[in-house]
Amino acid sequence: MGAGDKVSIIPLGGLGEIGKNMTVIKVNQEMLIIDCGIMFPEDEMLGIDVVIPDITYLLENRDAIRGIIVTHGHEDHIGALPYILKELPVPVYGTKLTLALAETYLKEQNMQAATTFHRVTPRECVRIGSFRVEFIRVCHSIADAVAVAIHTPDGVIIHTGDFKFDQTPVDDEITDYYRLAQLGEAGVLALLSDSTNAEKTGFTPSEKAAYGKLEEVFRLSKGRIIVTTFASSLYRIQQTFQVAARYRRKVVVVGKSMQEVVQVARANGYLEIPPGTLCDEENWNTIPNDKLVLLTTGHLGEPLSALMRGPWTDTRLSNYQPGDTVIISASPVAGNEKSVHRTIDGLCKLGADVYHEASGGHISGHASQEELKMMINLIRPKYFIPIQGEYRMLIRHAKVARDVGVAQDNIFVLENGQVLELTPKKGSLASRVAAGRVLVDGLGVGDVGNIVLRDRRQLSQDGILIVVITISKESGQVVAGPDMVSRGFVYVREAEELMEEAKVKVRQALEKSGERRVTEWAAIKTNVRDVLSKFLYEKTRRRPMILPIIMEV
Repeated sequence: MGAGDKVSIIPLGGLGEIGKNMTVIKVNQEMLIIDCGIMFPEDEMLGIDVVIPDITYLLENRDAIRGIIVTHGHEDHIGALPYILKELPVPVYGTKLTLALAETYLKEQNMQAATTFHRVTPRECVRIGSFRVEFIRVCHSIADAVAVAIHTPDGVIIHTGDFKFDQTPVDDEITDYYRLAQLGEAGVLALLSDSTNAEKTGFTPSEKAAYGKLEEVFRLSKGRIIVTTFASSLYRIQQTFQVAARYRRKVVVVGKSMQEVVQVARANGYLEIPPGTLCDEENWNTIPNDKLVLLTTGHLGEPLSALMRGPWTDTRLSNYQPGDTVIISASPVAGNEKSVHRTIDGLCKLGADVYHEASGGHISGHASQEELKMMINLIRPKYFIPIQGEYRMLIRHAKVARDVGVAQDNIFVLENGQVLELTPKKGSLASRVAAGRVLVDGLGVGDVGNIVLRDRRQLSQDGILIVVITISKESGQVVAGPDMVSRGFVYVREAEELMEEAKVKVRQALEKSGERRVTEWAAIKTNVRDVLSKFLYEKTRRRPMILPIIMEV
């Protein structure tokens, strides 16, 4: 690498949304991927399990990719690895806990054998292709989180990963302020910084502040305590065990994803369980309610889905009961706030005490405005790119950067797929690359697209009407039918008149086709569909999906 090197930053996920974080750093013809996350589906993505980044651009440039760096072990940063590594078997770099958690995801997909993991430690400098990459410790709501400094011929690019400046972290591992300041002093070309809490003023409280709230709840609670959190919120899990031991309660870990994380963290020395505190699921019902803590998460580690499913699919764990205390230690994922509040209402109706974000049940793992300012002041970058957040958060973060003196022309609020080219003299937006969402439903990756979702939406809103017609092969005459089957459109027994009228309309359409000697089935089906659609809309103002089925005898 020498003069005239071309440095590009290409976000493929995480901008204008919460989740599926993925950024490409490109120098000349070599590429490095930072993070590889999933996103939880929004309400309108009916039946979708998770959303992953579109990697068309990476597949087109597979020979240029030198590796994937993961900054920490949350699903929105490592969850897509199994899907991406299937297509792109490149080496993965991360800290001990991050890789251990990534391995559990790969195991679920029977993929761990095909992957090369390189374990790194904070302050280590690693050569990846012709990139020199340095890992810097930061605090977050999970241990072993790092920021990444990529040394390029044109200057250093720093990607913060998820961070907050916690002065009293649970594991006593402080952010490496000294190294961040040293890099800032030497000169940084670009800073890519976490925008999740850019709308929040002040400082984010320390993880240790949650301990006091937990302790208070444990002290006052007379019944069972149910703590629900992200499976990977290890600090919260650690604190739950500590407080439970103090109040001589037994903890039962409920749910596969939570059990796996506890096992992995414990095996790697990131979770200390006081002796005699952990109780297995088999024996939990012998423990009196005032001595019991249930630690749970939901599907894909999304905490509130366990609560919403009322609460667990395992029938041995009885439903909520009056006197339960429920601590929701997580913010609702964007898009599902409504259902979360409905769940909290339902729990309150049952007579449970509920502590959630508004009542101090949760503390964020992301930097608020004052910490974001401090990060920019430590680094003093030439160019600033807010990442990781919905568009309004990115815009807010850009304003924070302006407030601390970054020049307006050097701040770039990007969208997924935009290419930002940087030189020490100027930054400019180049062409776009393919970027978007790939939907995962069951085992199908990307086979459910907008059209299938549109059909699902139509089915969910107006239902379906199936018209079955039997036609004679010889004469082309209708032998039987039309018969109609309705699902989610009208209740047939109460709408006999409507159905009879509809049948008459179908017969008329078929006669017309017969007169015009239309024998193409596709044309007959279209005629039936058009006539019925118009008739039903006039009568009901609904647009069910209409499926004509023609059989020949």
